[in-house]
Amino acid sequence: MGTWTNEVVIMILEGIRDTLYMTLTSTIFGYILGLPMGIILAITDKNGIKPNTVIYKILDVIANIVRSIPFLILLILIIPFTRWLVGKSYGSTATIVPLTLAAAPFIARMVESSLNEVDKGVIEAAQSMGAGTFTIIWKVMLVEARTSLLSGATIAIGTILGYSAMAGTVGGGGLGDIAVRYGYYRYEEEIMIVTVILLILLVQIFQTVGMKAAGKLDKRKV
Repeated sequence: MGTWTNEVVIMILEGIRDTLYMTLTSTIFGYILGLPMGIILAITDKNGIKPNTVIYKILDVIANIVRSIPFLILLILIIPFTRWLVGKSYGSTATIVPLTLAAAPFIARMVESSLNEVDKGVIEAAQSMGAGTFTIIWKVMLVEARTSLLSGATIAIGTILGYSAMAGTVGGGGLGDIAVRYGYYRYEEEIMIVTVILLILLVQIFQTVGMKAAGKLDKRKV
C-alpha cells in the first residue's frame, strides 16, 4: 500500500472536488443555454403553440451538428475559443467551456421532448382562457413537465460527468485526468481502479437523488 501516500489521497480528494465543480457548473451553464433552446424548439415545432419552420430548422440543425461531434474532438476544436475565454486551454475551469457547449444541445433535446409530452388538452384549455404564450410556457408546460424535466436533468448530469472524465485525456483535470496520468502513463492500476469506482459512485449518487426527487414531484402531481 505504499502507493497511498498523503499526497495521493489529497490528489484524489481534489480530483473529486474538481470533477464535481466541472460537472455541476457545466450543467448550470448547459441549462442556461439549453433550456431556452429546448423551449423554442418545442413551441416552434409544427405541432407547437407558435409554429415557425425557419426558427425550428435553424435550431434543429445547430443541435444536430453539435451533438454529432464527438466530445474529445469538440474539446480540441474549440481550444482557441476556450483559451480566449478563460485564458488557458487546460484544467478544470477551461474544461467547463467545451462541456457546456456539448451539454447545451443535449439538454435542449431533452427539454423539447419533455415539453412535447405535455397533454395538449391542458395547453388548449389555457389558450381558451386567454393565456398568452409566456404564461402557457412558464405556468402550464414547464409545470406539467417538471417530473420529466428533473429526470432529464439527472441524465444530463451523469452524461456531463462522463464527458468530464474523457477530458482527462487532454489534461482536463478531475478524476479522469488522474485515471489517465496514473493508470495509463504510470501503470499504477490501483489508483486508476479507485478513480473509476469513484466516478461510478458519483454517477449513482446523482441518479439516485435525481430520480427520488422526480418521484416525489410526480406524487405531488397526482
